[in-house]
Amino acid sequence: MLLEAHNLVGGYPSAEQIVKGVALSADAGELVTIIGPNGAGKSTALKLVSGLLRPASGTVRLAGQDMAGRSPQALARAGLGFVPQERNVFASLTVAENLDMGCLFAPRETKARAEEAFARFPVLAEKRRAAAGTLSGGQRQILAMAMALMARPTALLLDEPTAGLSPAAAHDLFATIRAIARDGLAVLMVEQNALEALAISDRATVLVDGRNHLDGPASAVADDPDIRRLFLGGRSSKPTTPSASPPVQDV
Repeated sequence: MLLEAHNLVGGYPSAEQIVKGVALSADAGELVTIIGPNGAGKSTALKLVSGLLRPASGTVRLAGQDMAGRSPQALARAGLGFVPQERNVFASLTVAENLDMGCLFAPRETKARAEEAFARFPVLAEKRRAAAGTLSGGQRQILAMAMALMARPTALLLDEPTAGLSPAAAHDLFATIRAIARDGLAVLMVEQNALEALAISDRATVLVDGRNHLDGPASAVADDPDIRRLFLGGRSSKPTTPSASPPVQDV
């Protein structure tokens, strides 16, 4: 596995340990979604992997190297990208300036990488001179992912990327995320929009009370009657799967 975390324990200094021994993994080209009820420790687990929180115990390995306890900057240099749910762009800066901020570790390559981002995400090219704060919710999430990709990560962590988006914008964003994974990145995603997220994922992990409750192929998790009843509202697990090609229009 390209990205592996084992027996992760941790949380916030003022609270009890929220994550109580979680295992997570994603291989190159694989999209793995983490679902579970509110308070299950999903986002906290992602922050422990990303270095934003220091694990009390457990291991995090990226391409075979021990990463547990390293700073977010060290993890970024090693190839781990992280897109938080909120405050993930610089609202007062233009789209182009935001992309520049994503390439601080390789300043000589900023221009070339930005042009690649514009070619990949045409909506950003159309808005390159606009302030990030004027973008729609879907556009901001695409910009946040593009910023993370500027650092050329091998693994990408996404914390609830579709939170607050309309169903149409969420659908398009899922297509973009699926395409990113198909380019060879290991993608580990926390998502509340469980049904559609599972439809585009390769594997899934269900967390309950800070522990792994179920792991397996995403289709099998979606079809599990207990999971469907508890987390998917008993709905069918076969929604329309987003297109593999990222959207090219305003989202």
